[in-house]
Amino acid sequence: MTDNAQLFPGKHFISTVLDALETKTTMSGGLTRVYLMRAAMAGIIIGVMYLAYFNVVAAFAGIGDGSLVAVGKFVGALLFGFALVFIYYSKSELLTSNMMIVAIGGYYRRITCFRAGRILVLCFLGNAIGGLLLAVLVKFSTLADGGAGEQMDAALEHKLAYIHEGLAGWGDLFVRAILCNFMINLAMLLVYNGIIKDDLTKCLAMIVSVAIFAFVGFEHSVANTVFFTVMGLHGGIDVGAALANIGVVLAGNFVGGGLLIGWYYAYANDDRRYLRTHPPAGDE
Repeated sequence: MTDNAQLFPGKHFISTVLDALETKTTMSGGLTRVYLMRAAMAGIIIGVMYLAYFNVVAAFAGIGDGSLVAVGKFVGALLFGFALVFIYYSKSELLTSNMMIVAIGGYYRRITCFRAGRILVLCFLGNAIGGLLLAVLVKFSTLADGGAGEQMDAALEHKLAYIHEGLAGWGDLFVRAILCNFMINLAMLLVYNGIIKDDLTKCLAMIVSVAIFAFVGFEHSVANTVFFTVMGLHGGIDVGAALANIGVVLAGNFVGGGLLIGWYYAYANDDRRYLRTHPPAGDE
């Protein structure tokens, strides 16, 4: 008899995710305030690490003739990679990883569409509240001035240009959003699958996955929401284009994390069809 664990080696990953889903469902229902607080903390962490990223890029851009900007973006991306580590170990709630969790729960019919939507909406709201709090703090500081401010202005123009470029820009943005959350939840797959036991390797998986998306220029819905909020309070922003950007990125993030990781691995580790045609010995 073939060992079922060899055919469906991700069963531990699925069970871990479903346990996490149960906790999130309970919190988003009876402990909504606490759930929002945990989500807000994730938004703050994303915002702080984004500020650190732009300061690192600005520091390298100020060296010599500015030829080290690419090096600064690489170092900044590695630093930004710690954001997911901080979120994971502080038990904060991030929308993009929850997309994978509710997708797996939906596949196994452990959660209704309404409850899944409630988890995601509350999480995004909390992430945005955290971003707003950080934006208010930045508003009354010089953190977004100088070289860092110049880098942030350039990033803002670049992100909004996707919307202004029409269909081609929207498509580019959508693909970047898909790959962004694919990388994030690929890291969470490694963290949850039970094969990696030590925290150092888990941290490296999360740091590298986020660093890749930050350096290459993939698009993250929560990071963009926090960034647009900071820039909006600091110097104004095209609200319509920013909202359009977030809408496209939200859809892409769900495809990348919810479908390409969540639904994909839920199906790949679903042994129910196999057991119907290959019942265990003694059940025949």
